[in-house]
Amino acid sequence: MTRRRPPTRRRSRRTTRRQQQRDAQLIAFAVVAAAAIGLAVMVVNWLLTHWWVLVVTLVLAVLAGAVRLYNRQQRAQWEAVQAQGLRYGLPQLDALHHARFEDAIRDLMQRDGCRDAQRVGGRGDLGADVKATDPFGRRWVIQCKHRRNGAQGSPVGTPDLQVLNGTARQVHGADVAVIVTNGRVTGPAVAFAKQQRLHVVDRQMLAVWASGSRPLWELLRAVPPPRRAAPLS
Repeated sequence: MTRRRPPTRRRSRRTTRRQQQRDAQLIAFAVVAAAAIGLAVMVVNWLLTHWWVLVVTLVLAVLAGAVRLYNRQQRAQWEAVQAQGLRYGLPQLDALHHARFEDAIRDLMQRDGCRDAQRVGGRGDLGADVKATDPFGRRWVIQCKHRRNGAQGSPVGTPDLQVLNGTARQVHGADVAVIVTNGRVTGPAVAFAKQQRLHVVDRQMLAVWASGSRPLWELLRAVPPPRRAAPLS
């Protein structure tokens, strides 16, 4: 029996084609690199000859950065002034939709320096309508109870406080659990709140807080101590 020789010619042809492709790619890369280097040299030479263009460009870039920084600072200052000047009257709060009432409470917390204050109320909120962290590191969980008729509406009762008590600390990790209403709060609900270390902001306290400039933690009693020392913003 005679053995067949391996097809060396076909393999050599394939190897030659691959080598040719690689050589072509290397040549193309070398051409592109040379063109790029040549262009860079031309630009550098031109800039060395026209050095004033580079100086003007640098000055304009610095001025543009300074203007942008100035505008940001002005915007931040204006937003701070607006936040500090935020005021609500009880008639305004009474006229709000319950969702907009939650927005108002969030805005008041932001005014007081809680930069991360957000409204989380809605279906499945588990008793939390607004969450915020004050400048002292305390985590606030607020449940809002809006009454369209204000003081004439149905009062906030113990069941509302029980929902807050069951979720504020265990689920939301609250340091301060608060219920805020533009209406009334029943006596048993107030007693339950004291027993469970909950805080109640009724219509009278809401009027003081919303129409003034003092933060809520200065109006409430027995607020937990700060987690960290920090000045009010």
